[in-house]
Amino acid sequence: MSEPLGIALVGCGTVGGGVADLLLRHRDRLSSRAGRPLVLRRVVVRDPSKPRDVAIPRELLTADPGEALRDPSVHVVVELIGGTGAAKAIVLAALAAGKHVVTANKALLAEAGYELFEAARRAERVVCFEAAVAGGVPIIRALGESLAANQITAIQGILNGTSNFILTAMAERGMTYAAALAEAQRLGYAEADPTLDVDGSDAAHKLAVLAQIAFGVAARPDEIERQGIDNLDPMDIRFAHELGYTIKLLAEAWTGQGTGKRDRDPADPDERSPTDHRQPDPTDDPTPTVALHVAPVLLRHTDLLAQVRGAYNAILVHGDVVGETLYQGPGAGRGPTASSVVADLIDLAVGRAQRTFAAARLWSPPARRGELATRTVYTVAPAERVRSRFYLRLLVADKPGVLADITRILADQGISISSVVQHEAAEDGTGPVPLVIVTHYAETGRFKAALGRINALPVVAVPAVFYSMGD
Repeated sequence: MSEPLGIALVGCGTVGGGVADLLLRHRDRLSSRAGRPLVLRRVVVRDPSKPRDVAIPRELLTADPGEALRDPSVHVVVELIGGTGAAKAIVLAALAAGKHVVTANKALLAEAGYELFEAARRAERVVCFEAAVAGGVPIIRALGESLAANQITAIQGILNGTSNFILTAMAERGMTYAAALAEAQRLGYAEADPTLDVDGSDAAHKLAVLAQIAFGVAARPDEIERQGIDNLDPMDIRFAHELGYTIKLLAEAWTGQGTGKRDRDPADPDERSPTDHRQPDPTDDPTPTVALHVAPVLLRHTDLLAQVRGAYNAILVHGDVVGETLYQGPGAGRGPTASSVVADLIDLAVGRAQRTFAAARLWSPPARRGELATRTVYTVAPAERVRSRFYLRLLVADKPGVLADITRILADQGISISSVVQHEAAEDGTGPVPLVIVTHYAETGRFKAALGRINALPVVAVPAVFYSMGD
C-alpha cells in the first residue's frame, strides 16, 4: 500500500469531532477507498485537557498550530475553526508550509477566495471545500465535475437549514417566529446567536461560493441582494398559502438564458422564460451577467423546493444540456459535514482533487490577451435591473379610492397587476385592512420606485411588505 496521507485537524468542535471519529473508527474502510491509509497525526485545539465525546489519543492533541505545520508527516491541514481571522492565517500558513488544505469555511472562501487560491497555486497545493456548502450534499462536486459538460444557467437553493426549519414550523404548525426559533435552538439547529442564519448572511456566503464555481463570479457577500426571515410576519405566510404559494428562503443565481421549465405563451410578454423572474434586463453591454439574490420567495406548493421541509438543504440546478437536477440532504451537523470533509481527504489521497483543482482554476484572474479562456465569466448584475413578479402586502385605511391610488402609482412605473385580494376589515370597522397585490413581471428598480410613493400615501398605515415570486 502507498505512503499514508497524514492529516492534521485544526478545530475539534462538532464537525472536527465527527471527522476525528471517522478517521479513527473507520481506518480500514477509508484506507481501502483511498488506496492508502488516512492517518490522523495532529489535532489542534484551544485546550487539550478539555473532556471530549470522541476518544482522541492524548499524544495527538496540541494547542500549537505550528506543531502541525512543522510536522513533515502531515500532508493535509483540515481547517474547521470557522471565521475569517485566525482561519485565514492558518490556511495561508499551511499552504506556505507545503500542506494541502480542506475547509468547511464558506465565509472564508466568499471573502478571501482569490487570495487563498492564488496562494495554493503558488505553493502547488490544493484547497478542497466540499463541506462548505450544504453539508452532506455533494453540490460542489456536482457543479465542478458531474455537470462539467453544461453551462449552468440557474441555481436555486435552500442553503440554510435553520431558516428552513423555522419557516416549516411557522407554515405547518402555526408557530410564531420567536417560538420556532426557540425550538430550533433547543434541537441544536440554531446557534445561541442565530443572526447569520436568519438574516440571510450564511446563505449569501454559500451562494458566493456556488456562483464562483458555476459562473466564475468573484462576488463579495455585500454584492448579493440579501433579505432574511427575521422580520417575516405569519400574516404573509397565511396569505401566500391562500394564493397557492409557500415561502422559502432561497439563494438564487440566474443568467439571461431560459430553461424551458414550464410551458408558456411566447406571444404574451408576461409569459416569460421561468428564469426571467431573476433575470437581468438585456442591455447593449455584451458582458454576460448573473443576478444573485438571497431572500424569502413565494414558490407554488407544487414546486420541488417548496416541498423541502425541516432542517434539510436542497439545490436545484439548471444546465443547458442536462436540464434540471435536484440535490437534497442534511445541510449541517456533525455527520453530514464530516462526511464531505473525509470525501475531500479521499479525493486528495487518490489524486482526483489535484487534477480537478488544476483544471477548474477557481478564483483566478481573467484570461489575458492571447491566453485561452477556459469558460465564460459573468459579472454581477445590478439588483435594480432584475425582473420579477412581486407579492405586495399593504395595511391600508378602509376608504374609497385607495386601490385606485395604488394601482395608478404602479401603472406610472409600467407595472401591471395580476391579482388583488382585499381582506375584510375588523368587525368593529376600525383599523387598517390587509390588501394583497400580485404583479406581473417588473423591473426591481421600477417596483421599488413605486413602493416609495405608495408608502408615502396617508392611507398606508405601515411600510409595505413585498417578496419576489416564483413561476
